[in-house]
Amino acid sequence: MKVSLLLAVCFFAVAYAEKARYDSKFDNIDLNEIFQSARLIKNYHDCFMDRGKCTPQGAQIKKNLPDALKTECDKCTEKQKENAKKTLNFLLEEKPDLYKELEAKYDPDQVYRKKKSELGRF
Repeated sequence: MKVSLLLAVCFFAVAYAEKARYDSKFDNIDLNEIFQSARLIKNYHDCFMDRGKCTPQGAQIKKNLPDALKTECDKCTEKQKENAKKTLNFLLEEKPDLYKELEAKYDPDQVYRKKKSELGRF
């Protein structure tokens, strides 16, 4: 009895200690396809800015974005971190006007951008 109780406590301790992660079902989104399509870029941007409908992927990203910024992507999978960097670099280099609009909404005081700029390129 004591052994089974100890095993149960250990099991729950390990399960609780595992870091919560964002859902990874959209990790394999084809960013290059999006970046090459003005229509897709506009649709995702409108989703994030509350001006249009969101795809399931867009809705998931939009839902997680404030927390991901706040926690420096602590709950992101490695693929999500890679996609975030790729997207930020694309926006900064190719679509700075869209980046500024997103930043005004999600990071108006540039708190998160300043943290990242200390590290150099995203």
